[in-house]
This record gives sequence, structure tokens and C-alpha cells, in this order.
Amino acid sequence: MTSKLLTGALGAAILALGAAGAQAGTLDDVKAKGFVQCGVNGSNLAGFGAQDSAGNWSGLDVDLCKAVAAAVFGDATKVKYTPLSAKDRFPALQSGEVDMLARNTTWSTSRDSQLGFDFRAVNYYDGQGFMVKKELGVKSALELNGASVCVQSGTTTELNLADYFRANKMEFKPVVFEAQDEADAAYNAGRCDAYTTDASGLYSIRLKMANADDHMVLPEIISKEPLGPAVRQNDSKWFDVVTWAHYAMVAAEEFGITQANLEEMKKSENPDIKRFLGEEADSTLGADLGLPKDWAAQVIMAVGNYGESFERNVGQGSPLKIDRGLNALWTKGGLQYAPPVR
Repeated sequence: MTSKLLTGALGAAILALGAAGAQAGTLDDVKAKGFVQCGVNGSNLAGFGAQDSAGNWSGLDVDLCKAVAAAVFGDATKVKYTPLSAKDRFPALQSGEVDMLARNTTWSTSRDSQLGFDFRAVNYYDGQGFMVKKELGVKSALELNGASVCVQSGTTTELNLADYFRANKMEFKPVVFEAQDEADAAYNAGRCDAYTTDASGLYSIRLKMANADDHMVLPEIISKEPLGPAVRQNDSKWFDVVTWAHYAMVAAEEFGITQANLEEMKKSENPDIKRFLGEEADSTLGADLGLPKDWAAQVIMAVGNYGESFERNVGQGSPLKIDRGLNALWTKGGLQYAPPVR
């Protein structure tokens, strides 16, 4: 989900503070304190970042937090989670309150430059969509002329919405809420005809409705939303660790390495796999990243490969049952692609 930028003196001051903290070296700070402080979704977004009644966190984004902890410490439990709203997530990262964001955050030009963040990995390729009640009889977003649409404020989802209706010469009435939970409740109560946010979010929100089968996500995707982890700029070692934790999951799927066969794959004679799993005697990949030699093996042991994480959290093994689509491996028509591990 995209969000409006911090502006003015306050934004500049927070940005400067975050940059100063980044220069100190987040990887060293994380090692010293013994855990990763990870900013996650504060709205309990099923499949991506949600907390159960026992206080346990799960989701595709949460798995990335765990993967980073596993790479650094060999222990995926060494994570502390900070639930953040769309409005609060950027100040929390800029100020150093969290070490990284793994919170369905869109990579954009302004966030790379104006906000002072770094993105590289995309752990979920998404786009903005619409959800309606089936009883409305609508099969396409192009049939929403004159509709009222629930949307969360503080996000450029509002801008995408206005652009889409204007481009298609349609009228609409925005019903705007600051908190996602308020927007969820308003849509469920029938205060608007449609709900718009990232399509992944719609699948998650649909599960919160009294009867999920009464609702459908329309086929149109009206924006590009590459969602992935963000860190502060000028902190290349930490940036490398966070992004390569994701790439390790993708590379493992490419190699056919799973949680179940990890120990067997460590015996592989394939030089690429041996190097990746830290079984090659003279490999310095881990040391070059500031990590243990078996960092990638620890990631797989903790959360599995990318496909396992996807299917468990948002795919066919989950209540959301989202198709892999763009998030399939590049070898299967998708966009998930890991650079060479060498």
C-alpha cells in the first residue's frame, strides 16, 4: 500500500536522525542487542502480518523478519515485532524505532529519494484492486460508475482511485477512513458499494467479513504495487543482509531445497548448492555479508523456501488461496528471481 510522504521540518529532522543512525551500522547494532526490531502491519493483515490470541506472529512479511533473524543469529525467534499503521511506519523506520520494515510497503521513487529508504527485494508483487458484495451484480470495476468506495486515508490509494475513475470517465463517491479497521467495518456494514486497496489486502479483508463467500475481488488491477522490505539509506551491510535473506528463500526454491530435504541437500555435489548452503570449504559468502557460513541454510531451516512460505501464508495452503501469478519463479512465468549466489 502506498502512503503520502512526510513533509516539512519534522520530516527533514526525522530523516536526518535516521540517516545518522544508519551510519552507525544497523547490523552491528542488531548483533549487539541480540534481536531484530521489525516493523509489521498493525491491522492484523491475514497472510502477511497477523498476531494470534497467544501473541504469535505469522505471515509472508513476518517470515521475512524471521529469515533475517535466522541469517544473523541462527535463531528465527530473535525478532521483536512493532505493529505499525500506514501513517506511522515511515517515521518509525526513519527514527530508528525499527531496524527494518516488512509491512506490505510499496517501492517507489519518492521513497528511495525523498524519504531516504532503500528497497531492492520484492517479496510480493501486487496491485490495487476492488472488492464488492456479489449481490451488487457487478463483474468489473468498469461497472462502478456512481458507486461509493471505501478507501483508507494517508495513502496514495486515494490518488490511484481518483485517477482510475477520471481516466475511465466515471463518477464515484469516496468514503474515507484513517484506520483500516474502520474502513473494513464500514464496507461490511454497507456504507459503501466497493472497497479498494492492494489486491492482497482485499483477499485478507474478505476473510474478516461475516460471510466471505458473499464478496468478490474484481479482476481489474489499476496500479503497480511492488511490496518489499525497506531499510534506511547509507547502511549497505544491513541492506545486503535484509535483501539477501529474501533472495536466499527464492534461490532455495530454484535449487529445489526445502525445509524437509535441507539436510540431504547439504550432501549435494552441485557446486552452486554447496556454496549456497555453506558446505564449500573455501566459501566466503557468509563472511562477506557479515554472517555465519551457513546463513542461507539457517534461513531455509527457519521458514523454508519462498514457495513454501507463499503457499503456507497466502497460497493454496492458506485461507486466502491466492494464485502465485506474478509471484511465481521466473522459470514458471513469474517475476521472482534471485541473483546468482556466488
